[in-house]
Amino acid sequence: MADSRLHQLSALGQSVWIDFLSRDMLRSGELERLRREDAVVGVTSNPTIFQKAISAGDAYDEQLREVLREERDPKEIFVRLAAKDVGDALDLLRPVWDAGSGKDGYVSLEVDPALAYDTSATVEEAQRLHELIDRPNLFVKIPATREGLPAIEEMIARGRSINVTLIFSLERYAEVAEAYVRGLERLVEGGGDPRRVGRCAARRALGKPAADARLAETAALDHAAQGLSLGA
Repeated sequence: MADSRLHQLSALGQSVWIDFLSRDMLRSGELERLRREDAVVGVTSNPTIFQKAISAGDAYDEQLREVLREERDPKEIFVRLAAKDVGDALDLLRPVWDAGSGKDGYVSLEVDPALAYDTSATVEEAQRLHELIDRPNLFVKIPATREGLPAIEEMIARGRSINVTLIFSLERYAEVAEAYVRGLERLVEGGGDPRRVGRCAARRALGKPAADARLAETAALDHAAQGLSLGA
């Protein structure tokens, strides 16, 4: 089989992620096919993605009945359902993570968006998700709000892999990078190993013709972003 265009993109050093996850995708082998045939090496998710997946069809009904025997809080029910899918996807991509020494093979799960403006609650939730799912190739996604920045630093300092979302300016991009570096410095000072902390900078790939129009618009921003340093 000839390499897909995504394989060609991967050959240029780009890690191809998909922005969707569902139980049907896991059960049908579709995620495995994407890994094998389209060079997909990562998955990101969020509550909206899971809401769509859970509400479509009956793939979650059996687990939902089991969870409802012991849990009635809607958020906790959602976490249990999402954690199952994320855990299975992490296991599927674990060989990619192992082969690349942690470069690829991640799956991302977002903290509750309602906590975006509460630093301590975001830290608590991110820690809980890491402990609940407990895989080395898990990213927990934290929004880049003003209150999210210290949460990002704190989780990196704890040696946890974090995926940052909702970065809408170069200024905030720089602030996120600085929080990441401060977290690494604290991790090293505490005797931790920074090599175990994953990091991700993402760009959405748009279909034609939208992609062609956006490339020219973003060229200047790309050039400026390349000047940002993760050094002190």
